[in-house]
Amino acid sequence: MKESFSDRLRRLAVEAFKFLTVGGLGYIVDVGLSNLLAYGFGPIPALLEGSPIKSKIVSTILSMIVVWIGNKLWTYGDRTTNSNMRGIVLFVAVNLAGMIITVIPLGVTWYLLDMRDQLTYNLSTNVIGIGMAMIFRFYAYRTWVFKDESPHAEVVVPMEESSRVPDDRS
Repeated sequence: MKESFSDRLRRLAVEAFKFLTVGGLGYIVDVGLSNLLAYGFGPIPALLEGSPIKSKIVSTILSMIVVWIGNKLWTYGDRTTNSNMRGIVLFVAVNLAGMIITVIPLGVTWYLLDMRDQLTYNLSTNVIGIGMAMIFRFYAYRTWVFKDESPHAEVVVPMEESSRVPDDRS
């Protein structure tokens, strides 16, 4: 039986809510750590001052771990990755592509436009870059990483009553 449009929309809305919740936690890790590494916080000095791309790469890797666990166990817990290794490899590949998408606006503002203040850093990478990468990741996770392999429709073929085949061994 084919799923109705409203059922598909409801299922997609639940999936998107879980994805955004897990992503929100990853976002906090990513933004918090990247700012801490690039700019420090109060008495904590910046460990990677003047290296915004390195700061973003480190924070993205740590947030990837948080997001993998959340998506694997909660958002897409009912889906398969066929094997943990395949799922991890695809997840890492998708997130590396997402990381590149995230740092492109940062590279443009920091290196091409020479806009190096903290506000521009956060707007370019943590709003524009992550927003673009989020759209890409949502599509990629549901399409490639956590595939929905449940059958869309069940096909039932009625069997005719078996007729006796004459036995010619006599």
